[in-house]
Amino acid sequence: MTILGRVTVLPHVPERISRLHDLAYNLYWTWNIDARRLFRRLDREQWERSGHNAVAMLRDVAQNKLEEAAKHPAYLNLYDKVIEEFDHYLADESRWFQQNILKNGKEAKDHLYAYFCAEYGWHESLTLYSGGLGILAGDHTKAASDLGVPLVAIGLWYPEGYFHQQIAADGQQSADYRRLSPIDMPFMPVRDKGGEIAIIKVPLRERELKLRAWELKIGSVKVYLLDSNIIQNNTEDRAILSRLYGGDERTRIIHEMILGIGGVRLLRVLGLNPTSWHMNEGHSAFMALERCRELVAQGVRFEDAREVVAANTTFTVHTPVAAGNDAFNFDLIDEFFGSYWGSLGLNQQQFHDLGRHKQPWGGDGFSMPALAIRFSSGRNGVAQLHGETSRRLWSDLWPEVPLDEVPIGHITNGVHMATWVDIRIRELIAEVLDESAMFANVAAWQQVKGLDNARLWLERQALKDALLDLIRRRVLKQQERYGARPTHLHDITSLFDPRALTIGFARRFATYKRATLIFRDLKRLEGILNNPERPVQLVFSGKAHPKDAPGQELIATIHNLSQDPRFAGKIIFIEDYDMAVGRAMTRGADVWLNNPRRPLEASGTSGQKAAMNGVLNLSILDGWWPEGYNGENGWAIGTGIRISTTEEIDGGAGDEADADALYNLLEREVIPLYFKRDTRGVPQEWLERSKEAIATISPLFSASRMVRDYVNHYYAPASERHRLMTADDYKAAKELANWRKTMKEKWPGLYFQAEPIADQLHQVGENLEMEAVLNSRGIDHQDLKVELVYSAAQDELKHHLYTVPMVVLKTYDDGAVRYQASFKAKISGRLCYGIRVYPSHENLTSPFDSGLIRWA
Repeated sequence: MTILGRVTVLPHVPERISRLHDLAYNLYWTWNIDARRLFRRLDREQWERSGHNAVAMLRDVAQNKLEEAAKHPAYLNLYDKVIEEFDHYLADESRWFQQNILKNGKEAKDHLYAYFCAEYGWHESLTLYSGGLGILAGDHTKAASDLGVPLVAIGLWYPEGYFHQQIAADGQQSADYRRLSPIDMPFMPVRDKGGEIAIIKVPLRERELKLRAWELKIGSVKVYLLDSNIIQNNTEDRAILSRLYGGDERTRIIHEMILGIGGVRLLRVLGLNPTSWHMNEGHSAFMALERCRELVAQGVRFEDAREVVAANTTFTVHTPVAAGNDAFNFDLIDEFFGSYWGSLGLNQQQFHDLGRHKQPWGGDGFSMPALAIRFSSGRNGVAQLHGETSRRLWSDLWPEVPLDEVPIGHITNGVHMATWVDIRIRELIAEVLDESAMFANVAAWQQVKGLDNARLWLERQALKDALLDLIRRRVLKQQERYGARPTHLHDITSLFDPRALTIGFARRFATYKRATLIFRDLKRLEGILNNPERPVQLVFSGKAHPKDAPGQELIATIHNLSQDPRFAGKIIFIEDYDMAVGRAMTRGADVWLNNPRRPLEASGTSGQKAAMNGVLNLSILDGWWPEGYNGENGWAIGTGIRISTTEEIDGGAGDEADADALYNLLEREVIPLYFKRDTRGVPQEWLERSKEAIATISPLFSASRMVRDYVNHYYAPASERHRLMTADDYKAAKELANWRKTMKEKWPGLYFQAEPIADQLHQVGENLEMEAVLNSRGIDHQDLKVELVYSAAQDELKHHLYTVPMVVLKTYDDGAVRYQASFKAKISGRLCYGIRVYPSHENLTSPFDSGLIRWA
């Protein structure tokens, strides 16, 4: 039969349950279990076939199923409850932002925070994420909604998303791309004021790329996804956004132009004027240039525009490895921006210099993170250790500034608890902890330690059973694809042992994450896994980028070991890692394994999800774990000694020592504790650690805490700087730009000298004095800070600094000034010290953002 075409006929949703449509088109349902039940109860089999997609469910469910639901008393009771909660959630004016930010400042009523990210992970039915960056962004928007934060998010619509993974019988990964239609997504087209589909344009070389956008609701937060697949574009341009992180460098730069430039232009079409802008990773850094271009078009000098843009822009640094930090060659920049830099009032060289940076990994190029750093006033890593690593990697952007003072802070990532913590655990916690205390009172979480161990054990075992059920279903599907014998397929129904200690490892398969570290000594591992009295099993899942051959080899190694007779039924690799697998594993494993090369893990939030479910972390002290580990809530592998700052430099140093430490912990502590049971078969001491993990990790590493930190430390202050910089025809921005220019011109002529203290012994508490002479050669002394800086000698004026302001002791006729520092050292031992002068301006968020510093 010849198929002429296809048409979609939607079933009619009865009036009594008509607001299922409202629910389906708001991803609130993804973190509300009762809302999900409404869709699942319509038709459980269809819910599974839809991939847990509420919109597709309402499209494909049989009409009679809807009619039955509209008459079923139990269904209607649940429906009414969910709709009432949904309406209350959206209308709630007593959320955190309203109570803590709006009440504390009248200007805050105008606040609007724009969040730009290249990927988002809200739910497995929307494959717009590849790993931790996207999941973080999804959790960020969900938490912003919970807190009532006025956030608007910008992203890209990739019809084929990220790939679905298939593992062949020989362990090789293949990428399967499945095209999705916006019709199947909870999207609404963005329209202009006239009701027409809004079209924006982004310049691409000799042509303009035309874009539409889709609106997506995450609770009370709106997300706009840009889409190039419209008839006004040629075939190549219509397909340019097909895949997340697909294509070559030319494709990548176009994606980032669409996100950064197109995102700003879309917000303007919508009439939205954010007071604070957040670039989550360097992918969106072109956003800052587009905002500068807007101001230059209004007659503002580029130098002044740069001050305005940087004043209210936050940049979050992510992975410290080369693959996660885009840098384009200058020929490519010229190809795409040759007609753009003139609109900024710049020439080619000046434009190149905005992003020019010698990469920590080698090579000179137009660095997107460097561009973002130069056009932001708030900069942060995603964990305390990651902040330190980022300061080291990017310190050359602030020459002569000690590492500890490089202006990159940190806000440790957190996870959206309602998404990642199973309802069984949440209901158990709710018995001892009031919901209102969960987000605000860290001390209150200590009440979790009073939970009954036997009850917690039952819930933990139920979660493990759910994980094992998922494993069996996934493996069965995989083996059917291989053409396995019926007897083998039958054996899979009992695959994996619910009594065994189950260790989970699931993440992106980048080489620095060392997925195969536990296989370094196979003979030793064989003894660990095959002890009949204390059985252990390993569950792995994760994807390697289609172009990452070494990462794919790690997957093949694990898969092939799972087929080794020595490890039969003890090792499993679950293909096609997604959020559904992630939820099951972080809930159902007993131990969560994480062993990256320190300090290359930016944060690693999967361990946070696991801990909140009572799973114990067994992790290298990297990412967030140095902040979370207290000695009683999991285990730390090895030491906290830094190995390297780049993947290439490391080359595997420390792998053997870390593997040995991992085996030792398993053999001597982890496994014995798990199998130490009371007369009822309950591992009491293990569960005490499990409760400790829930109590200590949940309040400090939630996305709620994370977003509150962003609002308090970045978004709200940036919005106030925006108000200051734009007032009175950009008066403050112009003054700051002129001040920078003056400082830069006069700085080379500045004279600064000091004599060292005689190298002799001094007693603790003894007053030390030091003098310096400064001739500023025309720079107002009110614009300068003169300081003595000291530290322990081994820190070499890089870390653990102490500063002493120097005061004017005497002035001279030639304009020179003698300064003096008189102080008592706060530390003893061998010290090193220095004296510095640098410009200071009240509107600099960091005193070192002038880019000028002189040491005597």
